[in-house]
Amino acid sequence: MEALSVPELPAGEEWQYEPKWDGFRCLAYRDGDGVTLWSKSGQDLTRYFPEVSGMLAGVRAERFVLDGELIVPWGGSSSFEQLLMRIHPAASRVLRLSNEHPAMFVVFDLLVDERGRDLTGLTLRERRGLLEEFAGRVLTDARLPLSPVARDAREASMWLKGATGIDGVIAKRLDMAYQSGERTGMQKVKRLEAVDCVVGGFRFAERSTEREPEVGSLLLGLYNAEGKLDHVGFCSSFVAAEKRRLAPLLMELVAPGVGGFTGKAPGGPSRWSSKRSMEWQPLRPVLVCEVRYDHFSEGRFRHGTKFLRWRPDKEARMCTFEQVTRATRGSLSLLRSA
Repeated sequence: MEALSVPELPAGEEWQYEPKWDGFRCLAYRDGDGVTLWSKSGQDLTRYFPEVSGMLAGVRAERFVLDGELIVPWGGSSSFEQLLMRIHPAASRVLRLSNEHPAMFVVFDLLVDERGRDLTGLTLRERRGLLEEFAGRVLTDARLPLSPVARDAREASMWLKGATGIDGVIAKRLDMAYQSGERTGMQKVKRLEAVDCVVGGFRFAERSTEREPEVGSLLLGLYNAEGKLDHVGFCSSFVAAEKRRLAPLLMELVAPGVGGFTGKAPGGPSRWSSKRSMEWQPLRPVLVCEVRYDHFSEGRFRHGTKFLRWRPDKEARMCTFEQVTRATRGSLSLLRSA
C-alpha cells in the first residue's frame, strides 16, 4: 500500500492518522517456524535483523502477515543511520549491531491472521480492530509495539510539530480495503522545517566548463558548540540559469586553506571517481541562506534541502545547531502512549 504526498492533512471522519516512522517499511511473514522480512521493494531483510525475526518466531501464533516499520531506537527517538549500517554482507557485524542496538518492529496493519485468512479485502476499520485484538493476545514483546493512531486531524498535526524522529504523518481511509500497490487509500504529509545555514563551499555541476562555469550544489554548514563549522548537507534546488549566475559570484569567495569547513568537512573524490563535480570549493563563511528540510538526524540533513532565500541580514556565526536541536518529544514516547 503506497501513499500519495499532499501538502496538508485531509480531515474527516473517514480518516485515520498514524506517525510516519523513520525506518524501513517492512512486511513480516510467519508460517510455522519460518519468518521472512520483506522490504517495500521486495528485498529480503531477514538476515539483517536477526533479533526481529527471532521475536516474531517466538510469537504465540504460527501464521500471520504484518505490515509495519523497522526502526532502531536511539536516544528516545530512532536512528536511520544505525538502520542503514545493518545492510552489510558480514554476518558478524550484523550480529554485533543487533546486540548493541536492537531494532524494533512497529506494527500498523494485519494482512493475514493466524488462521491464514486474507484480510486485505476488509476495511481498515475492521483490520485495525482485528490487529488490536491479535496484538493484545500474542504481541507481548515491547519491541513489537502497535503504531499509535488518531482520529482527529488536530491531534495528528501535533505530531508534526512536537515529535522528533518521525518523517511526518500518514492518513489512511478507514472505509477502504488494503490498496496494494495503489495510492488511493493513503496520503502522507512530510514534516518540513526551515533553518538558516552558512554556505561553506560548493561543487561545480558535471557539465560545468572553465568558459561556462555552473554550480552543481551549495554545501551547507552549522556552527557546533566548539565554534567550528560542520558540514550538514547540501542544496541543489536551482534552475540552470541560476546555477550559471551563481558560479562567478561564488568563485570570488573561494578561499583554499582559510575558508570552508573547520569542523566536519565533505569528502573529496573517491579513488573510483575523478569527476570535477565530486570536488568541492571552500568558501569564506560569509553567505547565509535559508533552506527547507524534512529530516535532520545525527548532525546531517537526511535528504537534499530546498533553497528558500538568501539572508544578508544574518551573521554567519548565528547559524548554529541550536536551530535544529530544540527540545521536543522523542518519537518513542508516542509508542509508550499508544
